[in-house]
Amino acid sequence: MNPAVSAVTDRIIERSRPTRQTYLSLIEREREGWIGRPRLGCANLAHAYAGTPEDREAMTTRHEAMNIGLVTAYNDMLSAHAVYYRYPEQMKVWAREVGATAQVAGGVPAMCDGVTQGYAGMELSLFSRDTIALSTAVALSHGTFEGAALLGICDKIVPGLLMGALRFGHLPMILIPGGPMPSGLPNKAKAAVRERFATGDCGREELLEAEIAAYHTQGTCTFYGTANTNQMMMEVMGLHMPGAAFVNPGTKLRQELTRAAVHRLAAIGVHGDDYRPLGACVDEKAIVNAAVGLLATGGSTNHLLHLPAIARAAGIVIDWEDFDRLSAAVPTVARVYPNGSADVNAFEAAGGMPFVIRELIGAGYLHRDLMTVAGDDLAAYGERPVIEGERLTWQPVLASGDETILRPADRPFSPDGGMRILQGNIGRACIKVSAVERERWVVEAPARVFADQLEVLAAFRNGELERDVVVVVRFQGPRANGMPELHKLTPPLGVLQNRGFKVALVTDGRMSGASGKVPCAIHCSPEALGGGAIGLIRDGDLIRVDAEAGTLTALVDADEWTARAPAAAPPPASGMGRELFGLFRGLADEAEKGASAILAGAGL
Repeated sequence: MNPAVSAVTDRIIERSRPTRQTYLSLIEREREGWIGRPRLGCANLAHAYAGTPEDREAMTTRHEAMNIGLVTAYNDMLSAHAVYYRYPEQMKVWAREVGATAQVAGGVPAMCDGVTQGYAGMELSLFSRDTIALSTAVALSHGTFEGAALLGICDKIVPGLLMGALRFGHLPMILIPGGPMPSGLPNKAKAAVRERFATGDCGREELLEAEIAAYHTQGTCTFYGTANTNQMMMEVMGLHMPGAAFVNPGTKLRQELTRAAVHRLAAIGVHGDDYRPLGACVDEKAIVNAAVGLLATGGSTNHLLHLPAIARAAGIVIDWEDFDRLSAAVPTVARVYPNGSADVNAFEAAGGMPFVIRELIGAGYLHRDLMTVAGDDLAAYGERPVIEGERLTWQPVLASGDETILRPADRPFSPDGGMRILQGNIGRACIKVSAVERERWVVEAPARVFADQLEVLAAFRNGELERDVVVVVRFQGPRANGMPELHKLTPPLGVLQNRGFKVALVTDGRMSGASGKVPCAIHCSPEALGGGAIGLIRDGDLIRVDAEAGTLTALVDADEWTARAPAAAPPPASGMGRELFGLFRGLADEAEKGASAILAGAGL
């Protein structure tokens, strides 16, 4: 193993020792005391299977055969989740092929950040992850399943599914992806139209036409944002069938991978000789692999929130310092939009995750000795799935099909992973520089302070930002308003940068996984609500965002800085259901711990 990866792994293991042992004791106790079908009363069993009379006899009498719970994020408002429409009925058939049964245990909400960006609904987005975790727990609480298939893809859905499922970690589980939509309008062309719209050089009709040409059918969006980063992580953690991440919907290969996942679930249950509980699969090495994969592929900054939350649900503690140390050592081997011009379909065609995993294992950056759902060696994920005749099989990936997209680990695009931790008198923040030109890594400019992203857009339209500027958007943290993404700011800030100005963003909120070329110091912690130092910044303060040195500093006299009173918080917003999430906001912990209310509330 690479020494830095080994050292971070050891650091996490040591830090997590008491909480991980508590977690392992929990899932062992749950396994031994699990209600299970043999222990359920007759009336309970009758209720459980009244909806599936075709499988009732097998479910009530053949307790040694697995009954698989399907937890689904299906809806037909999200392109990525619309593909799941017929999955349950297909999966029930495939379960019967191996003597098992399956039921839809429950549904989880799946909202689309692409729909809510810039609007009030976005303030529910991050806490939808906690809601999904709770919904997953409700679905699995009936005690009638010996394993589960988790059907979800997008931003908060996969983390939420795992956070809930890991509290049932004695059960074997497999994540079932649906795949990316075929390529439409290239992402760079879409971004160019957005910038033209921001400057008034095109109208709404042209913008809508471009957006529909980009997001044109079922499947995940084709840029490498949070949804597709989720799928990468499930591969390097060994929670998919190997190579399942980026196979398009509606193909024979996609169907056969889902069928293989159902068959595999039936083989790794507690009654067999290859028991693989989820809580044992998600260990410290798997969490490190997820972080390494994130850095090596230039993935979404949202996972600096999601991965710590997933880890905590399994009794593992990872912090931003771990990411920072890994980023200094792990090379960037992929360039996918917004870190390059290629989309995920081109990435898959060039070798995709099998190439990435093989290269990173070979160079010592990934732990291969994992308990995965497929076996005990992550090397199986270094082969790509193919259909030979009518049979699903896996073949080696010998070389990159396009070195503008994928490179070997010994000839990477960059020697590091492109994420930095910034620290200074403003607090602690994250910055992703893998898509930022090197000459823009340091920005020193006067602050313009806002408490709402709509105020930024108005100031841009009024010409008030036509200068070197550090845009500060505060009261966007989890406790203030649910930590929405501020992706609507990307086009106007990009326009200012294109005009030759030095521009940066500092915020205690989030940016989209699709964000790129503008330097953004995000997740600033402590957040403004409650007295975080970002609340001390005033218009005109000289701010230095320095990704080279890893600093985030207000260049203000120290005595004046400490004497300032924090800015007053705006009143809590209501409408669009935001008032219903007050409990979540009140309980949420800091960004570095995952910004979760339910984990904080549970004392995890």
